Amino acid sequence: MSKTLEGRLALVTGASRGIGAATATALGEAGAHVILTARTTAGLEEVEEKIHAAGGTATIAPLDLVDGDSIGRLAGAIGGRWPALDVLVLNAAMLGTLAPVSQIDAKEFSSLLTLNLGAQQALLAAFDPMLRASADAKVIGLTSSVGAQPRAYFGAYGASKAALDTLLLAYAAEVEAISKIRVAIVDPGATATRMRAKAFPGEDASTLKGPEVVAARIAALAGEAFETGTRVRVSA
Repeated sequence: MSKTLEGRLALVTGASRGIGAATATALGEAGAHVILTARTTAGLEEVEEKIHAAGGTATIAPLDLVDGDSIGRLAGAIGGRWPALDVLVLNAAMLGTLAPVSQIDAKEFSSLLTLNLGAQQALLAAFDPMLRASADAKVIGLTSSVGAQPRAYFGAYGASKAALDTLLLAYAAEVEAISKIRVAIVDPGATATRMRAKAFPGEDASTLKGPEVVAARIAALAGEAFETGTRVRVSA
């Protein structure tokens, strides 16, 4: 991969496995210094080692995005070391229990919205100054088709993704004329991930594309010029 992101700083959430891990690796291969966040330290260390083995650079930052002031502390630590953030990939999310809307567990639904929506707003707010300081900032949020096309039993997860889409597009409109920040929404489509296996048990994962396919498209977006608010669905 060409070093299209040489000298850039990228932050990827949910980077310990799946699409997040693959995206962090692809960004590192493209030349970016990648900050990896997730709750699982061991998983982050594996991804970091993979990036280093490929000649890239990375920093791990284990944290729980829904743990109080963790996002603010992360932004403070990163801002104290780097002047700007060039790529923010909002990937971390939880599926929750698939259930009819009438039977959604209120406590779990609250937790799901806190991570899938509240933490994403907190990340945008905390890193907005560093994104504005970049000469070419990209915010890339991961969505799902069930956010745009409701599906039975996916009401909780789909609602969180529909809300995230709206949040991202509102942010895109707010900063378009006053910064170099551009926002894209990526729908990965059917991809062989742990979340997909949980949502569709029994599905043959060998028939699905791997996370690296989605990661390659995200890394390409990070180095491209695109109209803010762009929505991309990744096919095989």
